[in-house]
Amino acid sequence: MTRPLIITDCDEVLLHMVVPFRAWLDETHDVHFDMRERGFAEALRHKDSGEPLERQHVWELLLAFFETEMHRQAPIAGAVEALHRLSAIADIEVLTNITQRHQKARAEQLAAHGLHLPVHWNQGGKGRPLADIVADRAPSVALFIDDLAEHHHSVATHAPHVWRLHLVGEPEIAEHVPAAPYAHARIDDWARAEHWIMERLAQGPAPVETSLSDGVIA
Repeated sequence: MTRPLIITDCDEVLLHMVVPFRAWLDETHDVHFDMRERGFAEALRHKDSGEPLERQHVWELLLAFFETEMHRQAPIAGAVEALHRLSAIADIEVLTNITQRHQKARAEQLAAHGLHLPVHWNQGGKGRPLADIVADRAPSVALFIDDLAEHHHSVATHAPHVWRLHLVGEPEIAEHVPAAPYAHARIDDWARAEHWIMERLAQGPAPVETSLSDGVIA
């Protein structure tokens, strides 16, 4: 059994993403991004016509942003400092939904902000890959941080003994995002989140909720 383990998302947890993405779309592609919309399918619209972008075009723009514009992303307030302090008592790894070819760039991006962390790339639900990481590391207690509700459901299904913190670090969208029902807590600022994380790591593994045993998510 090893030290406690924190597995965290990156975009909107450690680094701002939607705000610099919105600015780039406006400057370069004449696309308006309404961050109050819950899905990219409706949120991205041509400024001249107001029509939503085709789904394939949205995906292409996201890939292009990660190819050339990651330098626009700045740390969420308090995230870097909190992780430095937490690293004294826990190992920390990043599980981020990007393509494999962006994994190295993401690790370098975080390192440039002082976060020298292992980075795991993923597509889809995070429950299965997180369960694999936890099985490999065998920590005394594990904790997951993400801004998207579907990943908390996935982790609750595949690794129910892992604590789950729903954290939306971007203030412009946090108030529009409902609390994830499968997270143990919703905290959107790192000062309070750090305190909650330390308490959960000291408490031990999360209690397994039997009501989740029948549900499966990818």
